[in-house]
Amino acid sequence: MFAFGFVLVPLYDVFCEITGLNGKITGPSFLSKESQAITEQRELLVQFMTHNNESMPWEFDSEMSQMRVLTGNQYEAMFVFHNKTSKQMVGQVIPSVSPGRGAEYFHKTECFCFEQQLLAAGERIELPVRFIIDPSLPKEIGSLSLGYTLFDITDKIDRTQDLAKL
Repeated sequence: MFAFGFVLVPLYDVFCEITGLNGKITGPSFLSKESQAITEQRELLVQFMTHNNESMPWEFDSEMSQMRVLTGNQYEAMFVFHNKTSKQMVGQVIPSVSPGRGAEYFHKTECFCFEQQLLAAGERIELPVRFIIDPSLPKEIGSLSLGYTLFDITDKIDRTQDLAKL
């Protein structure tokens, strides 16, 4: 059963990449000078949503629920993580952008979702996401929603470390 669950994640990633579902976005990216020069700036609304997987006991939230941005400019939004348990845990955040068509225009230059987050018992941290909306975003898209789901991967990390010791 563990092997099935382990294989399911890469298959899901491939499915999302092929279909464009889930608005999955890639790692850090930067706008080329050509894309910045071609299109004029415009204002749009970016909304931030956070969710915890059912097995994740941490508090996880954005400091602001939304912001107005101009395409082509870099912005920063802060997110708060709080491990309310009495044990050290590891979390992994999975991002998505909605509508899905907007994902390719949402460029994160720095994000806590690029790495796993290790928090000690009771620890609280604030981490940024820095992003740029590509000016070539289709005009019919007037707002984007950046959603994050936080997963508890402590057991997976522990198992991996146990296997590495063998």
